[in-house]
Amino acid sequence: MNFASPNIRFAAIVAIGLSLAATAAQAQYVGPGSPGVATDVAAILAKPQDDQPVVLKGYLVEQLSSDKYRFSDGKNEIRVEIDRKRLPARPLDASTRIEIRGKVEKDFLQSPEIDVKALTVIE
Repeated sequence: MNFASPNIRFAAIVAIGLSLAATAAQAQYVGPGSPGVATDVAAILAKPQDDQPVVLKGYLVEQLSSDKYRFSDGKNEIRVEIDRKRLPARPLDASTRIEIRGKVEKDFLQSPEIDVKALTVIE
């Protein structure tokens, strides 16, 4: 097999370009004027900003429906939406400390909730 062939080189260039494009798509502006990453439920509830990134540590204290839960950071609570594929393989309960990463969803006339993109159990 000739790895110097134009087809192989082209495929390698395309693969590298796609991986770089995927990385760039995940980046976000965090300079002046950006909402910044929220790390406190009270701040989110006081001034919810749609699509604001969040990183929260706390507990799932109650399951409200198949994909909705009540999350507590130990001081305040907020509704979170977690797709089943984001849940860890091990069971969780109200005493399992977790970190969630996601974004604020603020719909008109509804209380804000967090759309969880990643969930990590904190040991």
